[in-house]
Amino acid sequence: MPLPAEAALEDAPCPLGCSAGDDAVFTGRDRSYDQPGEFTIVRCRSCRLMRTNPRPTRAGIRYYYPSEYAPYRDTRRIAPESLAESASLLKRPIQRLLKAWDARAVPPLPAGRMLEIGCAAGTFLHLMAERGWQVNGLELSENAARLAKSQGLPVYVGELETATDPSSPYDLIVGWHVFEHLHEPLRALTKFWQWSKPGGWLALSMPDASSWELSVFKERWFGLQLPNHLFHYEPATLNELLARTGWRAERYFWHANPNNLLESLRYCCCDRGWHGLAGFFLDVARGRRFHHPHRLLGKLLGLMHASGRMTVWARRV
Repeated sequence: MPLPAEAALEDAPCPLGCSAGDDAVFTGRDRSYDQPGEFTIVRCRSCRLMRTNPRPTRAGIRYYYPSEYAPYRDTRRIAPESLAESASLLKRPIQRLLKAWDARAVPPLPAGRMLEIGCAAGTFLHLMAERGWQVNGLELSENAARLAKSQGLPVYVGELETATDPSSPYDLIVGWHVFEHLHEPLRALTKFWQWSKPGGWLALSMPDASSWELSVFKERWFGLQLPNHLFHYEPATLNELLARTGWRAERYFWHANPNNLLESLRYCCCDRGWHGLAGFFLDVARGRRFHHPHRLLGKLLGLMHASGRMTVWARRV
């Protein structure tokens, strides 16, 4: 099925300027929303960074974020009068991030100025504001940003590339599963550096492409999220980007979440026509069955650095 004109693709070189060429890893498709097209993941022969290439252009990428795109779909439920009851959709992963605010994950930080990249409807901004932080958000989706603004949260609507400089620098910039969507990661990290105080912190979460799951499931790995994920980072390749833009990775932690594994197993079952078993894995991933084993498996994978989901905490140097 040919791609529509609004879903334009482009060939993009390695952002680190490597000239050794690429090796094709494998080709996959959009398994989340069944948009047309096949997309190849390549690995740079020099720096080893993996990326989707060809990839959607900055204009064409909007085609691959339909109205049912999960982060936008969830945010529709978050309005001022229903924040408390709807927070259950997003609160558990956010609570995991907040509980990680300990010696295992990051040094304790005093409340200061924080920017969230890709803040959606502002649930995390709201929670951090309650903890005494002065918060700002940046969100591409006008609908999601409108909900955040309706809660009184300051949110810039638009792309990171067009955002204006803040009135004063930030102590902390965060992006939860956003960085892998950005077309220009070096430019973004440079901007984060410019917007941060000396010694400021940067926290980014994303799939871990060094995970054993990618080696096993390949194009069926849930963490790929083609073609929305333009880059597929490993700690080593992410460290290189951070170092080139004035950041030093202080520590990583892996999320206590088994859903990459469960959803990848669901994809395998769907491809084989085992729809009953696929539904079982979906129920477990969504917490409708085996809630306690789900949590135990997540904790085990997180402790083993094997959940395929990681967060890096980096400091401005």
